[in-house]
Amino acid sequence: MIRIASLLLIALVSTTAIARSEVAEVQDEIDETVWKTFQQAFERMDGEALNSVYADDVLRATPAGLDTEGLFKQANLTRFLENKRRGDRIALDFWLDSRRTSSTVSYDVGFYRVRVTASSGETSEFYGQFHIVLKKLNGQWKIVQDWDTTRIGGSPITAEVFERQPPAEF
Repeated sequence: MIRIASLLLIALVSTTAIARSEVAEVQDEIDETVWKTFQQAFERMDGEALNSVYADDVLRATPAGLDTEGLFKQANLTRFLENKRRGDRIALDFWLDSRRTSSTVSYDVGFYRVRVTASSGETSEFYGQFHIVLKKLNGQWKIVQDWDTTRIGGSPITAEVFERQPPAEF
């Protein structure tokens, strides 16, 4: 009886390890194809590359409201053109607080910091939290829902909140 229980325990542990390994592989793929691309596009102020990580049909929710028409994509293009015209430099850092991932869907929650340095040398920092739903569509990971905020429970997200963990590196 002890031998059967031991074999069942080994099988359970092995199955869990395999499942964790598969999830880690999927998350690595998302990191490489979405998060790395997102960060690089944002820092290069490349609106087209940034928009490419989003699905055609996206729900975007911000403190300003809901966007189900993809209007934020045009805003990305316009904003980055204006940043480039002014000579701004942008750095985007973020870290993932939690992830729930299957082979076709991932729900990623994290915190971000955007640092904008104007041509005058003046730097501004903005902090927030994001909740992102990604789906594998036609073999590619795409963001299908994007929600972010600069406040949690009525309190602003600050440098101290962001600095609880080091930024992700890709």
